[in-house]
Amino acid sequence: MPITSNLIPKETKQYCENVSYEHQVASWLLKDGWEVYIPHVDHGAKNDVLISDGEYYYRIQVKSIDRHDECAVVKPMWEKHDNIDFVIYFSKKGQWGYIAPQFHKPRKLKHPEHERFHQNSTNFLKAFAKV
Repeated sequence: MPITSNLIPKETKQYCENVSYEHQVASWLLKDGWEVYIPHVDHGAKNDVLISDGEYYYRIQVKSIDRHDECAVVKPMWEKHDNIDFVIYFSKKGQWGYIAPQFHKPRKLKHPEHERFHQNSTNFLKAFAKV
C-alpha cells in the first residue's frame, strides 16, 4: 500500500486543503446539473467558483474554518461592491458547513439567513436549493 513519506510545506498544505473544498463544491454542483467554472488562478480574486443555470450566473466564495463551534463569528472578506452571491463555509473539524448569501458586517455562522448542511452532496444540494 502506498504511504506518504514527503513533508509538504505548511503553506502548500493550506492551499491544497482550500482548493479541495472549492473542487468539492464544484463537483456537487456539476452533479446537480449546474454549469460550473473555476478560475485558473483565484489567489486574491473574490470568486472561487462561478455557476450558471444557463440564464443566470452566480459567484461563490468558498471558505474553511478551523472550528467546531457553529456560533463562531465570521467576517466578510470582500467589499460591498464585490460581486459575490454566496459564501460557502466548511468546518475542518466537523462534518458540517453553511451556505450564506453575501453579507457586509460580521455575523454568527449560525445566522438565520445561512443554510446549514452536512458535508455530503445530497444534504449540500438540499441546502443550496433553499438559499
